[in-house]
Amino acid sequence: MKSVSAHLLFFVTLLSCGLAAVPARAQEGPLENTSPVGTTPEDIIKRFAAKETEFAKARDQYTYRQDVRVQTVDGSTVDGEYHEVFDVMFNDKGQRIENVVFAPQSSLTKIFMSQEDFEDIRHRLPFVLTTEDLPEYNILYVGQQKEDELDCYVFDIAPKKIEGKKRYFQGRVWVDNHDFQIVKTYGKTVPDIREKHGNQENLFPKFTTWRQQIDGQYWFPVYTKADDELHFKLEDVHIKEIVKYEDYKRFGANSKILYEGKVVPKSDKPTDQQKPDEKKDQK
Repeated sequence: MKSVSAHLLFFVTLLSCGLAAVPARAQEGPLENTSPVGTTPEDIIKRFAAKETEFAKARDQYTYRQDVRVQTVDGSTVDGEYHEVFDVMFNDKGQRIENVVFAPQSSLTKIFMSQEDFEDIRHRLPFVLTTEDLPEYNILYVGQQKEDELDCYVFDIAPKKIEGKKRYFQGRVWVDNHDFQIVKTYGKTVPDIREKHGNQENLFPKFTTWRQQIDGQYWFPVYTKADDELHFKLEDVHIKEIVKYEDYKRFGANSKILYEGKVVPKSDKPTDQQKPDEKKDQK
């Protein structure tokens, strides 16, 4: 998020509505600094990275709805909000697209959403660590911990170096010791972006993402929560953020046709003369 100075107020355009209730947190056991039995941390890393690689490909075959809400808070009072709901789907050529279904005007005044924020919401809050990504990170085994009924291996992750304008995850992940998939993530995207001269800053909150098993195989991100203080040069800003991922459906189950952003019943499909831009969505 970027802080808003007087000459940036015109960027602030986006909602106002109460923050969704947070689901009950997982029952978390104590972190035990014990070595894994019958395997090594290096083998676990290879296994879960391979599973995450499979999951990344599988997730690309699913449609889902993403509900994003960002608030600034003064004490117990919400004084600004951004809200967007969009469907991730496929068009009639099988290409992934986004269809915005709800995006009222923002009431944010202390910050505005940057391009990096939008990219983080779509790609880095639901963090996936694939085999291809492994060389970019230092990964440290820190022990074992129970999350609800799941026995998990716990790893701390940080980028080895920051290259160019590329963005990374830094924090902790919990890996189920049965499916070898990430089931929980805590950390932030890095680096924060600060101008050497001037007050232009782009800072990012710490967040937690929980996953849930979908279709009995892969663990999909379902809920992200952030509640953090961003320390800008001009002022501190308290941020609350909720991202929900809902209604996962594998592509190919069935479809609906979108015409000018509206669902068209198959019996009322526009004629060829109308030449609609048909889009298909799995529901």
